[in-house]
Amino acid sequence: MSRFNAKDTGVLLIVLLAGVVLGGFIGYLAKDIPYLSWLNYGQQFGIGSAGQNGTVKLNLGVLVISFGLTIKITIGGIIGIILAIILYRKL
Repeated sequence: MSRFNAKDTGVLLIVLLAGVVLGGFIGYLAKDIPYLSWLNYGQQFGIGSAGQNGTVKLNLGVLVISFGLTIKITIGGIIGIILAIILYRKL
């Protein structure tokens, strides 16, 4: 039998997502603390132009659909991912 199945993969994705969110949140909270501000250092990238609030619009005449995706990777988020992987291996 394989070590990983669909259920394990789903749990891993949820744990990783929780690690990214919590790490990013802690980095955001620490941005004003001088000795912890490095946790919020990162890069932001996404789909869309800066002039349209980062969205791509598809105008179909009757219907206008807006798409947007922005990802910000911070040091806190990376630490959250590492801790989530360690936690997952302990389970």
